[in-house]
Amino acid sequence: MRRDFLQQYEKNFATADTLIYDRFRKKESLNGEWHYTVDQYDCCLRDGWYNERYYDEEGKRVPYDFSFDEWDVMPLPCSFNTFDEKYLLYEGPMTFTRKFLYEKKSEGERMILKIGAVNYLCHVFINKKYVGLHRGGSTPFCFDITDYLKEENRIIIQADSTRRDSQLPMSNTDWFNYGGVYRDIELIRVPEIYVKDFKIALQPNSNFGKILVSVELSKAVDGVAELSIDELGVKEKITVKDGFGELVFDAKPELWSPESPKLYDVKLTCLSDEVKDKVGFREIRVSGTDIMLNGKSVFLRGISCHEDSVKSGKGLTDEERIENIRIAKELGCNYMRLAHYPHSERMAELADELGLLLWEEVPVYWDIDFASEATYKDGENQLKELIKRDYNRASVIVWSVGNENPDTDERLKFMSGLASCAHKMDTTRPVSAACLTNFAKNKIEDRLEKHLDIIGINEYIGWYSPDFNLLPALFENSKPEKPVIITELGADAYPGLRGTVDDKGTEDCQAHVYERQVETIKKIPYIKGMTPWILFDFRCPRRTSAIQKFYNRKGLVSPDRKHKKLAFFVLRDFYNSLEK
Repeated sequence: MRRDFLQQYEKNFATADTLIYDRFRKKESLNGEWHYTVDQYDCCLRDGWYNERYYDEEGKRVPYDFSFDEWDVMPLPCSFNTFDEKYLLYEGPMTFTRKFLYEKKSEGERMILKIGAVNYLCHVFINKKYVGLHRGGSTPFCFDITDYLKEENRIIIQADSTRRDSQLPMSNTDWFNYGGVYRDIELIRVPEIYVKDFKIALQPNSNFGKILVSVELSKAVDGVAELSIDELGVKEKITVKDGFGELVFDAKPELWSPESPKLYDVKLTCLSDEVKDKVGFREIRVSGTDIMLNGKSVFLRGISCHEDSVKSGKGLTDEERIENIRIAKELGCNYMRLAHYPHSERMAELADELGLLLWEEVPVYWDIDFASEATYKDGENQLKELIKRDYNRASVIVWSVGNENPDTDERLKFMSGLASCAHKMDTTRPVSAACLTNFAKNKIEDRLEKHLDIIGINEYIGWYSPDFNLLPALFENSKPEKPVIITELGADAYPGLRGTVDDKGTEDCQAHVYERQVETIKKIPYIKGMTPWILFDFRCPRRTSAIQKFYNRKGLVSPDRKHKKLAFFVLRDFYNSLEK
Protein backbone atom coordinates (compact mmCIF):
# COMPACT_ATOMS: atom_id res chain seq x y z
CA MET A 1 0.00 0.00 0.00
CA ARG A 2 1.44 3.41 -1.00
CA ARG A 3 2.68 5.57 1.84
CA ASP A 4 2.62 8.79 -0.19
CA PHE A 5 -1.13 8.81 -0.82
CA LEU A 6 -1.47 12.23 0.82
CA GLN A 7 0.75 13.91 -1.78
CA GLN A 8 -2.04 14.00 -4.36
CA TYR A 9 -4.01 16.28 -1.99
CA GLU A 10 -1.21 18.81 -1.49
CA LYS A 11 -2.85 21.37 -3.77
CA ASN A 12 -5.82 23.74 -3.97
CA PHE A 13 -4.97 25.32 -0.63
CA ALA A 14 -7.40 27.58 1.20
CA THR A 15 -5.33 30.46 2.59
CA ALA A 16 -5.70 34.05 3.69
CA ASP A 17 -5.68 34.95 -0.01
CA THR A 18 -8.86 32.93 -0.64
CA LEU A 19 -10.69 34.27 2.43
CA ILE A 20 -13.51 36.69 1.61
CA TYR A 21 -15.15 39.47 3.59
CA ASP A 22 -18.49 38.03 4.70
CA ARG A 23 -19.87 39.88 7.72
CA PHE A 24 -23.61 40.59 7.33
CA ARG A 25 -23.69 38.89 3.94
CA LYS A 26 -26.72 36.70 3.37
CA LYS A 27 -25.70 33.10 4.00
CA GLU A 28 -27.17 29.67 3.50
CA SER A 29 -26.26 27.41 6.40
CA LEU A 30 -25.06 23.85 6.04
CA ASN A 31 -25.13 23.42 9.81
CA GLY A 32 -27.23 20.58 11.13
CA GLU A 33 -27.14 16.80 10.98
CA TRP A 34 -24.23 15.30 9.02
CA HIS A 35 -23.53 11.62 8.58
CA TYR A 36 -20.13 10.70 10.01
CA THR A 37 -17.66 7.94 10.76
CA VAL A 38 -14.36 7.62 12.55
CA ASP A 39 -11.81 7.35 9.74
CA GLN A 40 -8.80 6.27 11.78
CA TYR A 41 -6.87 4.84 8.81
CA ASP A 42 -7.52 7.82 6.48
CA CYS A 43 -9.54 5.63 4.14
CA CYS A 44 -11.56 8.50 2.67
CA LEU A 45 -8.29 9.82 1.26
CA ARG A 46 -6.30 6.61 0.95
CA ASP A 47 -9.03 4.58 -0.75
CA GLY A 48 -10.91 7.41 -2.44
CA TRP A 49 -14.29 6.95 -0.77
CA TYR A 50 -15.33 10.29 -2.26
CA ASN A 51 -15.32 8.65 -5.74
CA GLU A 52 -18.38 6.62 -4.66
CA ARG A 53 -17.38 3.64 -6.75
CA TYR A 54 -20.31 1.23 -6.48
CA TYR A 55 -19.92 -0.54 -9.89
CA ASP A 56 -17.02 -1.78 -11.97
CA GLU A 57 -16.38 -1.00 -15.66
CA GLU A 58 -18.82 -3.74 -16.70
CA GLY A 59 -21.59 -2.34 -14.51
CA LYS A 60 -21.35 -5.06 -11.91
CA ARG A 61 -21.87 -4.25 -8.24
CA VAL A 62 -18.64 -4.12 -6.20
CA PRO A 63 -18.09 -4.14 -2.41
CA TYR A 64 -17.20 -0.91 -0.65
CA ASP A 65 -16.18 0.10 2.88
CA PHE A 66 -18.41 3.12 3.43
CA SER A 67 -22.12 3.78 3.65
CA PHE A 68 -22.48 7.53 3.60
CA ASP A 69 -26.21 7.92 4.03
CA GLU A 70 -26.54 5.10 6.56
CA TRP A 71 -23.84 6.34 8.93
CA ASP A 72 -24.84 7.79 12.28
CA VAL A 73 -25.46 11.53 12.42
CA MET A 74 -23.77 14.32 14.37
CA PRO A 75 -24.96 17.93 14.56
CA LEU A 76 -22.34 20.24 13.09
CA PRO A 77 -20.70 22.46 14.19
CA CYS A 78 -19.45 20.28 17.01
CA SER A 79 -16.32 19.21 18.88
CA PHE A 80 -16.67 15.48 18.34
CA ASN A 81 -14.84 14.69 21.59
CA THR A 82 -17.77 16.10 23.61
CA PHE A 83 -20.47 14.67 21.33
CA ASP A 84 -20.12 11.15 22.71
CA GLU A 85 -17.94 10.04 25.62
CA LYS A 86 -16.50 7.19 23.53
CA TYR A 87 -14.77 9.84 21.39
CA LEU A 88 -13.42 11.88 24.32
CA LEU A 89 -9.78 10.89 23.84
CA TYR A 90 -9.95 10.15 20.10
CA GLU A 91 -7.49 12.07 17.93
CA GLY A 92 -7.37 11.61 14.19
CA PRO A 93 -9.49 11.80 11.05
CA MET A 94 -13.27 11.79 11.08
CA THR A 95 -15.25 11.98 7.85
CA PHE A 96 -18.55 13.87 7.52
CA THR A 97 -21.01 14.02 4.63
CA ARG A 98 -24.42 15.39 3.66
CA LYS A 99 -26.33 16.41 0.56
CA PHE A 100 -27.69 19.83 -0.36
CA LEU A 101 -29.58 21.40 -3.27
CA TYR A 102 -28.38 24.30 -5.38
CA GLU A 103 -30.31 26.55 -7.74
CA LYS A 104 -28.59 29.38 -9.55
CA LYS A 105 -30.22 32.72 -8.68
CA SER A 106 -28.44 35.21 -10.92
CA GLU A 107 -26.21 35.27 -13.98
CA GLY A 108 -22.51 35.11 -13.18
CA GLU A 109 -22.99 34.42 -9.47
CA ARG A 110 -20.23 32.67 -7.53
CA MET A 111 -20.84 30.28 -4.64
CA ILE A 112 -18.36 30.48 -1.80
CA LEU A 113 -18.07 27.76 0.84
CA LYS A 114 -16.93 29.18 4.18
CA ILE A 115 -16.00 26.94 7.11
CA GLY A 116 -15.38 28.74 10.40
CA ALA A 117 -12.79 26.30 11.75
CA VAL A 118 -11.76 22.64 11.51
CA ASN A 119 -9.09 21.10 13.69
CA TYR A 120 -6.52 20.64 12.15
CA LEU A 121 -6.34 19.46 8.54
CA CYS A 122 -9.49 19.78 6.48
CA HIS A 123 -9.99 18.10 3.09
CA VAL A 124 -13.15 18.99 1.15
CA PHE A 125 -14.79 17.06 -1.70
CA ILE A 126 -17.92 17.88 -3.69
CA ASN A 127 -19.60 15.57 -6.20
CA LYS A 128 -16.67 13.12 -6.39
CA LYS A 129 -14.14 15.90 -6.94
CA TYR A 130 -11.38 17.17 -4.67
CA VAL A 131 -12.00 20.82 -3.77
CA GLY A 132 -9.02 21.56 -1.55
CA LEU A 133 -7.15 21.56 1.73
CA HIS A 134 -6.86 23.92 4.69
CA ARG A 135 -4.27 23.83 7.48
CA GLY A 136 -4.82 25.44 10.87
CA GLY A 137 -7.32 24.49 13.53
CA SER A 138 -8.74 27.86 14.56
CA THR A 139 -9.11 30.18 11.58
CA PRO A 140 -11.82 30.39 8.90
CA PHE A 141 -11.30 29.48 5.25
CA CYS A 142 -13.14 29.74 1.95
CA PHE A 143 -13.37 27.81 -1.31
CA ASP A 144 -15.05 29.01 -4.51
CA ILE A 145 -17.14 25.91 -5.30
CA THR A 146 -19.20 27.32 -8.20
CA ASP A 147 -17.77 24.98 -10.81
CA TYR A 148 -18.31 21.89 -8.65
CA LEU A 149 -22.05 22.33 -8.15
CA LYS A 150 -25.05 20.56 -9.64
CA GLU A 151 -28.74 20.63 -8.69
CA GLU A 152 -28.16 17.98 -6.00
CA ASN A 153 -24.76 17.86 -4.35
CA ARG A 154 -22.83 15.68 -1.96
CA ILE A 155 -20.22 17.39 0.18
CA ILE A 156 -17.61 15.44 2.16
CA ILE A 157 -15.43 17.02 4.83
CA GLN A 158 -12.60 15.08 6.41
CA ALA A 159 -11.42 16.67 9.68
CA ASP A 160 -8.09 15.38 11.00
CA SER A 161 -7.12 16.40 14.55
CA THR A 162 -3.88 14.41 14.61
CA ARG A 163 -1.13 16.22 16.54
CA ARG A 164 2.09 16.63 14.55
CA ASP A 165 5.43 18.26 15.34
CA SER A 166 5.34 20.17 12.04
CA GLN A 167 2.02 21.85 12.84
CA LEU A 168 0.98 24.94 14.80
CA PRO A 169 0.41 24.08 17.55
CA MET A 170 2.79 21.12 17.62
CA SER A 171 2.20 17.72 19.23
CA ASN A 172 2.97 18.96 22.77
CA THR A 173 0.61 21.59 24.21
CA ASP A 174 -1.03 22.36 27.54
CA TRP A 175 -4.70 22.22 26.51
CA PHE A 176 -7.17 19.68 25.15
CA ASN A 177 -6.95 18.79 21.46
CA TYR A 178 -10.60 19.07 20.47
CA GLY A 179 -11.32 17.73 16.99
CA GLY A 180 -14.03 18.23 14.42
CA VAL A 181 -15.84 20.84 12.37
CA TYR A 182 -16.63 23.09 15.32
CA ARG A 183 -17.65 26.40 13.73
CA ASP A 184 -20.29 27.29 11.12
CA ILE A 185 -20.43 25.80 7.63
CA GLU A 186 -21.98 28.31 5.22
CA LEU A 187 -22.62 29.02 1.55
CA ILE A 188 -22.35 32.62 0.35
CA ARG A 189 -23.68 33.84 -3.00
CA VAL A 190 -21.64 36.70 -4.45
CA PRO A 191 -21.68 38.43 -7.85
CA GLU A 192 -19.08 37.61 -10.49
CA ILE A 193 -16.91 40.49 -9.23
CA TYR A 194 -17.29 41.00 -5.51
CA VAL A 195 -15.74 42.75 -2.52
CA LYS A 196 -13.10 40.35 -1.31
CA ASP A 197 -11.79 42.45 1.58
CA PHE A 198 -13.02 45.57 3.35
CA LYS A 199 -11.10 47.34 6.13
CA ILE A 200 -12.05 50.42 8.10
CA ALA A 201 -10.48 52.01 11.18
CA LEU A 202 -9.56 55.29 12.80
CA GLN A 203 -6.42 56.68 11.17
CA PRO A 204 -3.57 56.58 13.74
CA ASN A 205 -2.21 59.91 14.96
CA SER A 206 -5.03 61.91 13.35
CA ASN A 207 -6.32 63.48 16.55
CA PHE A 208 -9.29 61.09 16.22
CA GLY A 209 -10.47 63.06 13.19
CA LYS A 210 -9.75 60.84 10.18
CA ILE A 211 -10.93 57.41 9.08
CA LEU A 212 -8.93 55.02 6.89
CA VAL A 213 -10.83 52.67 4.59
CA SER A 214 -9.64 50.18 1.97
CA VAL A 215 -11.38 47.82 -0.41
CA GLU A 216 -10.10 44.88 -2.46
CA LEU A 217 -12.11 43.27 -5.25
CA SER A 218 -12.02 39.68 -6.42
CA LYS A 219 -10.63 40.75 -9.80
CA ALA A 220 -8.15 43.42 -10.86
CA VAL A 221 -10.70 45.79 -12.39
CA ASP A 222 -11.29 49.54 -12.12
CA GLY A 223 -14.33 51.13 -10.56
CA VAL A 224 -15.70 53.34 -7.81
CA ALA A 225 -16.74 52.17 -4.36
CA GLU A 226 -19.17 54.19 -2.24
CA LEU A 227 -18.92 54.24 1.54
CA SER A 228 -21.73 55.47 3.78
CA ILE A 229 -21.99 55.94 7.54
CA ASP A 230 -25.39 57.56 7.86
CA GLU A 231 -25.12 58.47 11.54
CA LEU A 232 -21.96 60.48 10.81
CA GLY A 233 -23.31 61.95 7.58
CA VAL A 234 -20.51 60.21 5.67
CA LYS A 235 -20.83 59.53 1.95
CA GLU A 236 -17.46 59.02 0.31
CA LYS A 237 -16.34 57.71 -3.07
CA ILE A 238 -13.24 55.50 -3.30
CA THR A 239 -11.41 55.14 -6.57
CA VAL A 240 -10.62 51.49 -7.28
CA LYS A 241 -7.68 50.76 -9.58
CA ASP A 242 -6.72 47.21 -10.56
CA GLY A 243 -9.05 45.86 -7.89
CA PHE A 244 -7.80 47.95 -4.97
CA GLY A 245 -8.82 51.28 -3.46
CA GLU A 246 -7.95 53.26 -0.33
CA LEU A 247 -9.12 56.55 1.14
CA VAL A 248 -8.51 58.70 4.23
CA PHE A 249 -11.30 61.16 5.00
CA ASP A 250 -12.31 63.56 7.76
CA ALA A 251 -14.83 62.41 10.38
CA LYS A 252 -15.42 62.88 14.09
CA PRO A 253 -16.95 59.66 15.43
CA GLU A 254 -17.81 59.09 19.06
CA LEU A 255 -14.90 56.98 20.27
CA TRP A 256 -15.40 53.33 21.21
CA SER A 257 -14.23 52.21 24.66
CA PRO A 258 -15.11 49.43 27.14
CA GLU A 259 -17.15 51.98 29.10
CA SER A 260 -18.93 53.27 25.98
CA PRO A 261 -18.86 50.65 23.19
CA LYS A 262 -20.34 52.84 20.47
CA LEU A 263 -20.81 51.10 17.09
CA TYR A 264 -21.75 52.62 13.72
CA ASP A 265 -23.56 50.96 10.83
CA VAL A 266 -21.23 51.06 7.82
CA LYS A 267 -22.08 50.18 4.23
CA LEU A 268 -19.84 49.88 1.17
CA THR A 269 -21.02 49.25 -2.40
CA CYS A 270 -18.89 48.57 -5.44
CA LEU A 271 -20.08 47.52 -8.88
CA SER A 272 -22.92 45.07 -8.14
CA ASP A 273 -21.79 44.07 -4.64
CA GLU A 274 -22.62 45.49 -1.21
CA VAL A 275 -21.11 44.75 2.20
CA LYS A 276 -21.94 46.00 5.69
CA ASP A 277 -20.45 46.08 9.16
CA LYS A 278 -20.98 47.49 12.65
CA VAL A 279 -17.76 49.28 13.56
CA GLY A 280 -16.34 51.05 16.57
CA PHE A 281 -13.67 53.70 16.10
CA ARG A 282 -10.86 53.98 18.65
CA GLU A 283 -7.13 54.51 18.71
CA ILE A 284 -4.70 52.20 20.50
CA ARG A 285 -0.99 52.98 20.56
CA VAL A 286 2.15 52.83 22.69
CA SER A 287 3.95 55.88 24.08
CA GLY A 288 7.07 55.08 26.08
CA THR A 289 5.95 52.60 28.72
CA ASP A 290 2.29 53.65 28.42
CA ILE A 291 -0.53 52.00 26.50
CA MET A 292 -2.77 54.75 25.19
CA LEU A 293 -6.46 54.18 24.46
CA ASN A 294 -8.03 57.18 22.75
CA GLY A 295 -5.15 59.34 23.92
CA LYS A 296 -5.27 58.35 27.60
CA SER A 297 -3.00 55.95 29.45
CA VAL A 298 -4.90 52.78 30.35
CA PHE A 299 -4.17 49.89 32.70
CA LEU A 300 -5.39 46.66 31.16
CA ARG A 301 -7.30 44.88 33.91
CA GLY A 302 -7.41 41.50 32.28
CA ILE A 303 -7.77 37.76 32.51
CA SER A 304 -6.69 34.94 30.18
CA CYS A 305 -9.31 32.63 28.72
CA HIS A 306 -9.34 29.38 26.76
CA GLU A 307 -12.06 28.44 24.27
CA ASP A 308 -13.38 25.50 26.27
CA SER A 309 -16.50 24.31 28.01
CA VAL A 310 -17.49 21.07 29.72
CA LYS A 311 -20.46 20.62 27.40
CA SER A 312 -19.26 22.06 24.11
CA GLY A 313 -15.47 21.73 24.04
CA LYS A 314 -14.24 24.38 21.58
CA GLY A 315 -17.65 24.65 19.94
CA LEU A 316 -18.97 27.24 22.38
CA THR A 317 -22.44 28.71 22.05
CA ASP A 318 -23.03 32.46 22.11
CA GLU A 319 -24.60 32.01 25.53
CA GLU A 320 -21.37 30.49 26.83
CA ARG A 321 -19.26 33.28 25.31
CA ILE A 322 -21.50 35.95 26.82
CA GLU A 323 -21.28 34.20 30.19
CA ASN A 324 -17.46 34.29 30.01
CA ILE A 325 -17.56 38.02 29.25
CA ARG A 326 -20.06 38.62 32.05
CA ILE A 327 -17.86 36.84 34.60
CA ALA A 328 -14.79 38.77 33.39
CA LYS A 329 -16.66 42.05 33.85
CA GLU A 330 -17.80 40.96 37.32
CA LEU A 331 -14.10 40.40 38.04
CA GLY A 332 -13.50 44.04 37.10
CA CYS A 333 -11.88 43.35 33.75
CA ASN A 334 -11.75 45.72 30.80
CA TYR A 335 -9.53 43.30 28.88
CA MET A 336 -9.16 39.61 28.04
CA ARG A 337 -6.39 37.55 26.52
CA LEU A 338 -7.82 34.95 24.12
CA ALA A 339 -5.25 32.17 24.45
CA HIS A 340 -3.49 30.32 22.78
CA TYR A 341 -5.06 30.33 19.30
CA PRO A 342 -7.71 32.35 17.47
CA HIS A 343 -11.06 32.04 19.23
CA SER A 344 -14.32 32.33 17.30
CA GLU A 345 -14.95 35.59 15.46
CA ARG A 346 -18.16 35.79 17.48
CA MET A 347 -16.07 36.47 20.58
CA ALA A 348 -14.66 39.66 19.02
CA GLU A 349 -18.08 40.70 17.71
CA LEU A 350 -19.60 40.24 21.18
CA ALA A 351 -16.67 42.09 22.78
CA ASP A 352 -17.36 44.98 20.37
CA GLU A 353 -20.98 45.08 21.49
CA LEU A 354 -20.45 44.52 25.23
CA GLY A 355 -17.26 46.56 25.68
CA LEU A 356 -14.20 44.39 26.32
CA LEU A 357 -10.66 44.84 24.97
CA LEU A 358 -9.01 41.74 23.48
CA TRP A 359 -5.57 40.25 22.92
CA GLU A 360 -5.67 37.74 20.03
CA GLU A 361 -2.87 35.31 19.20
CA VAL A 362 -1.72 32.50 16.96
CA PRO A 363 -0.60 29.09 18.33
CA VAL A 364 3.17 29.54 18.03
CA TYR A 365 3.36 27.69 21.31
CA TRP A 366 6.38 26.33 23.19
CA ASP A 367 9.23 24.76 21.20
CA ILE A 368 7.86 24.27 17.69
CA ASP A 369 9.92 23.50 14.57
CA PHE A 370 11.27 27.04 14.17
CA ALA A 371 13.77 26.00 11.49
CA SER A 372 11.06 24.70 9.13
CA GLU A 373 10.02 26.96 6.25
CA ALA A 374 6.75 25.04 5.92
CA THR A 375 5.94 25.57 9.58
CA TYR A 376 6.67 29.28 9.27
CA LYS A 377 4.44 29.49 6.20
CA ASP A 378 1.66 27.81 8.19
CA GLY A 379 2.07 30.24 11.08
CA GLU A 380 2.15 33.29 8.83
CA ASN A 381 -1.00 32.16 7.05
CA GLN A 382 -2.86 31.63 10.33
CA LEU A 383 -1.80 35.12 11.42
CA LYS A 384 -2.98 36.64 8.14
CA GLU A 385 -6.32 34.83 8.35
CA LEU A 386 -6.80 36.12 11.90
CA ILE A 387 -5.93 39.72 11.00
CA LYS A 388 -8.14 39.73 7.90
CA ARG A 389 -11.01 38.26 9.91
CA ASP A 390 -10.91 40.68 12.85
CA TYR A 391 -9.32 43.85 11.46
CA ASN A 392 -12.57 45.82 11.80
CA ARG A 393 -13.15 44.82 15.43
CA ALA A 394 -12.52 47.77 17.79
CA SER A 395 -12.26 45.37 20.74
CA VAL A 396 -9.11 43.74 19.35
CA ILE A 397 -6.14 45.88 20.42
CA VAL A 398 -3.15 43.48 20.33
CA TRP A 399 -1.93 40.87 17.86
CA SER A 400 0.28 38.28 19.56
CA VAL A 401 2.73 36.17 17.57
CA GLY A 402 3.30 33.45 20.16
CA ASN A 403 3.69 32.15 23.69
CA GLU A 404 6.56 30.88 25.89
CA ASN A 405 9.22 30.09 23.32
CA PRO A 406 12.90 29.53 24.15
CA ASP A 407 15.15 32.35 22.89
CA THR A 408 17.06 30.73 20.01
CA ASP A 409 18.29 32.13 16.69
CA GLU A 410 15.72 30.07 14.77
CA ARG A 411 12.92 31.25 17.03
CA LEU A 412 14.00 34.88 16.73
CA LYS A 413 13.93 34.71 12.93
CA PHE A 414 10.57 32.93 12.94
CA MET A 415 8.75 35.20 15.40
CA SER A 416 10.31 38.47 14.22
CA GLY A 417 9.08 37.50 10.76
CA LEU A 418 5.56 37.11 12.12
CA ALA A 419 5.82 40.43 13.97
CA SER A 420 6.91 42.13 10.75
CA CYS A 421 3.98 40.53 8.91
CA ALA A 422 1.50 41.81 11.52
CA HIS A 423 2.95 45.33 11.37
CA LYS A 424 2.71 45.37 7.57
CA MET A 425 -0.87 44.11 7.50
CA ASP A 426 -2.10 46.40 10.27
CA THR A 427 -0.61 49.78 11.18
CA THR A 428 -3.37 50.51 13.73
CA ARG A 429 -2.51 47.98 16.47
CA PRO A 430 0.52 47.06 18.59
CA VAL A 431 2.14 43.64 18.29
CA SER A 432 3.22 41.53 21.25
CA ALA A 433 4.12 38.02 22.40
CA ALA A 434 4.07 36.21 25.73
CA CYS A 435 7.78 35.85 26.46
CA LEU A 436 9.82 34.10 29.12
CA THR A 437 12.09 35.87 31.57
CA ASN A 438 15.83 35.25 31.64
CA PHE A 439 15.79 32.89 34.61
CA ALA A 440 19.57 32.97 35.09
CA LYS A 441 19.51 36.75 35.47
CA ASN A 442 15.98 36.94 36.92
CA LYS A 443 15.32 39.69 34.42
CA ILE A 444 12.88 40.62 31.66
CA GLU A 445 15.17 39.99 28.71
CA ASP A 446 14.33 38.58 25.29
CA ARG A 447 15.87 39.41 21.92
CA LEU A 448 12.39 39.43 20.42
CA GLU A 449 11.54 42.56 22.45
CA LYS A 450 12.92 44.96 19.83
CA HIS A 451 10.41 43.59 17.30
CA LEU A 452 7.45 44.05 19.67
CA ASP A 453 5.49 47.12 20.74
CA ILE A 454 4.40 45.60 24.07
CA ILE A 455 6.35 43.04 26.10
CA GLY A 456 4.30 40.15 27.43
CA ILE A 457 5.78 38.19 30.34
CA ASN A 458 4.69 34.85 31.78
CA GLU A 459 5.89 34.39 35.37
CA TYR A 460 4.67 31.96 38.01
CA ILE A 461 6.59 33.21 41.02
CA GLY A 462 4.94 31.84 44.14
CA TRP A 463 3.96 28.65 42.30
CA TYR A 464 6.54 27.03 39.98
CA SER A 465 9.18 29.33 41.52
CA PRO A 466 8.11 29.26 45.19
CA ASP A 467 10.39 32.05 46.45
CA PHE A 468 8.32 35.26 46.42
CA ASN A 469 11.48 37.33 46.86
CA LEU A 470 12.25 36.65 43.21
CA LEU A 471 9.28 38.81 42.13
CA PRO A 472 10.37 42.28 43.31
CA ALA A 473 13.92 41.39 42.29
CA LEU A 474 12.71 40.52 38.78
CA PHE A 475 11.10 43.90 38.34
CA GLU A 476 14.02 45.75 39.93
CA ASN A 477 16.49 43.98 37.63
CA SER A 478 14.48 44.97 34.56
CA LYS A 479 14.44 48.40 32.98
CA PRO A 480 12.24 47.98 29.90
CA GLU A 481 11.62 50.95 27.63
CA LYS A 482 8.27 49.53 26.49
CA PRO A 483 5.09 48.71 28.41
CA VAL A 484 4.91 45.27 30.03
CA ILE A 485 1.82 43.11 30.39
CA ILE A 486 2.05 40.21 32.84
CA THR A 487 0.43 37.74 30.47
CA GLU A 488 0.44 34.83 32.93
CA LEU A 489 0.69 34.31 36.68
CA GLY A 490 -1.23 32.07 39.03
CA ALA A 491 -1.52 28.81 40.92
CA ASP A 492 -3.63 25.65 40.90
CA ALA A 493 -6.60 25.22 43.22
CA TYR A 494 -9.22 22.49 43.22
CA PRO A 495 -12.66 24.10 43.54
CA GLY A 496 -13.77 24.08 47.16
CA LEU A 497 -10.56 22.56 48.56
CA ARG A 498 -9.42 24.51 51.64
CA GLY A 499 -6.28 24.44 53.75
CA THR A 500 -3.36 26.62 54.75
CA VAL A 501 -1.54 28.99 52.42
CA ASP A 502 1.23 26.36 52.23
CA ASP A 503 -1.08 23.54 51.13
CA LYS A 504 -0.57 23.34 47.37
CA GLY A 505 -3.77 22.96 45.39
CA THR A 506 -6.02 24.67 47.92
CA GLU A 507 -7.98 27.82 47.29
CA ASP A 508 -6.16 29.39 50.24
CA CYS A 509 -2.75 28.80 48.64
CA GLN A 510 -3.94 30.17 45.29
CA ALA A 511 -5.41 33.27 46.94
CA HIS A 512 -2.16 33.83 48.83
CA VAL A 513 -0.18 33.74 45.56
CA TYR A 514 -2.52 36.37 44.11
CA GLU A 515 -2.22 38.57 47.20
CA ARG A 516 1.57 38.56 47.05
CA GLN A 517 1.57 39.11 43.27
CA VAL A 518 -0.76 42.12 43.17
CA GLU A 519 0.93 43.71 46.18
CA THR A 520 4.17 43.79 44.18
CA ILE A 521 2.80 44.46 40.69
CA LYS A 522 0.88 47.59 41.72
CA LYS A 523 4.18 49.28 42.65
CA ILE A 524 5.83 48.78 39.23
CA PRO A 525 5.23 51.77 36.91
CA TYR A 526 6.11 50.07 33.62
CA ILE A 527 3.56 47.27 34.10
CA LYS A 528 0.48 48.42 32.22
CA GLY A 529 -1.71 45.36 32.39
CA MET A 530 -2.09 41.76 33.44
CA THR A 531 -3.98 38.67 32.32
CA PRO A 532 -3.58 36.08 35.10
CA TRP A 533 -3.89 32.42 34.22
CA ILE A 534 -6.86 31.79 33.93
CA LEU A 535 -10.61 32.60 34.07
CA PHE A 536 -11.84 29.01 34.48
CA ASP A 537 -10.41 25.50 34.80
CA PHE A 538 -10.07 23.75 31.43
CA ARG A 539 -9.45 20.23 30.18
CA CYS A 540 -5.81 19.19 29.78
CA PRO A 541 -4.63 15.56 29.35
CA ARG A 542 -1.15 16.25 30.73
CA ARG A 543 -2.58 17.26 34.15
CA THR A 544 -3.01 13.92 35.92
CA SER A 545 -2.60 14.54 39.66
CA ALA A 546 -5.33 13.79 42.18
CA ILE A 547 -6.09 17.50 42.39
CA GLN A 548 -5.99 18.18 38.65
CA LYS A 549 -7.96 15.15 37.37
CA PHE A 550 -7.17 16.00 33.72
CA TYR A 551 -7.89 19.71 34.19
CA ASN A 552 -5.62 22.70 34.51
CA ARG A 553 -6.85 24.00 37.88
CA LYS A 554 -5.44 27.51 37.71
CA GLY A 555 -8.87 28.90 36.95
CA LEU A 556 -10.47 31.48 39.20
CA VAL A 557 -13.79 29.77 38.43
CA SER A 558 -14.73 26.09 38.24
CA PRO A 559 -15.15 24.43 34.82
CA ASP A 560 -18.95 24.66 35.02
CA ARG A 561 -18.67 28.40 35.90
CA LYS A 562 -20.71 27.84 39.10
CA HIS A 563 -18.02 28.24 41.78
CA LYS A 564 -15.75 31.24 42.27
CA LYS A 565 -12.51 30.47 44.10
CA LEU A 566 -11.05 32.75 46.79
CA ALA A 567 -8.49 34.19 44.36
CA PHE A 568 -11.32 35.53 42.21
CA PHE A 569 -12.23 37.96 44.97
CA VAL A 570 -8.57 38.91 45.60
CA LEU A 571 -8.16 39.92 41.97
CA ARG A 572 -11.57 41.60 41.86
CA ASP A 573 -10.71 43.74 44.88
CA PHE A 574 -7.39 44.72 43.29
CA TYR A 575 -9.01 45.71 39.98
CA ASN A 576 -11.74 47.66 41.76
CA SER A 577 -9.09 49.58 43.72
CA LEU A 578 -7.48 50.87 40.51
CA GLU A 579 -8.41 54.18 38.96
CA LYS A 580 -10.82 53.48 36.13
